[in-house]
Amino acid sequence: MMTAARSADSGLAGPGELDRYPYAEAPAGERAALRTWDGPDAELGRVGRRGSASRGRGLHGQLVQQLGQMIVSGDLGADRPLVPEEIGQRFEVSRTVVRESLRVLEAKGLVSARPNVGTRVRPVSDWNLLDPDIIEWRAFGPQREDQRRELGELRWTIEPLAARLAAGHGREDIQQRLGDMVEIMRHSVGQGDAITCSRADAEFHSLLIQAAGNRMLEHLSGIVAAALQVSGGPVTGCDRPTDASLGHHARIVDALASGDAAGAETAMRQLLVVHPEVERVVPAPREH
Repeated sequence: MMTAARSADSGLAGPGELDRYPYAEAPAGERAALRTWDGPDAELGRVGRRGSASRGRGLHGQLVQQLGQMIVSGDLGADRPLVPEEIGQRFEVSRTVVRESLRVLEAKGLVSARPNVGTRVRPVSDWNLLDPDIIEWRAFGPQREDQRRELGELRWTIEPLAARLAAGHGREDIQQRLGDMVEIMRHSVGQGDAITCSRADAEFHSLLIQAAGNRMLEHLSGIVAAALQVSGGPVTGCDRPTDASLGHHARIVDALASGDAAGAETAMRQLLVVHPEVERVVPAPREH
């Protein structure tokens, strides 16, 4: 096996060892966390690590998380060159990890790699803003208020429509599961179990979009899931449960069971504005 001892003077891999950096050779148990970005931009390495990109994906996921948040926060601005060798050295990861991480970021529209030009950060207009990771990174960065508002407006478009469509499909199996989720939420609120409540709430909204019977809407379900997960985003009652929020969930289920499309849509709109701070994010329809 090729070793990866670094030159004490240069800090880089020695001759014939350019494919690896020492951190990649450490035993799995010692890889507790990715080394943060050092040097003049040391502060960049302390970006929050809450994004889903890093969950359960080892060094590769952690590097995607670090670089992704640095780009989305603006710390790595548009057209900034990303040199794989420099990234590998500073984070002490293998070139393979760097290469695969940059490919993930390229798929999200955050960077571009071209011959004779290298890898560079792309402008916001090129980002896949519907990507759940980018949604989460924006929610924890300087753009958090814009992200919160945009998510609310998008949910206002997606979920009332999904509720209306779901009422016309008569999916009794999904309706039963939706009812089960409401009961789980009600019970967990009584027990003060916000985690279980949040999980049931996320499942409720995912099922509702599935029940709409529109495959294109289903592809947007990740937006709703991300909106429910990010802190500071529109909430539906699990962090500060109220009888009103639980009641709106139950009314949606009742409307679906009776085939009341208008009632289901109205109940969903009421759910999305159940908290005053959300009402400021999600605009009510104008009266003419």
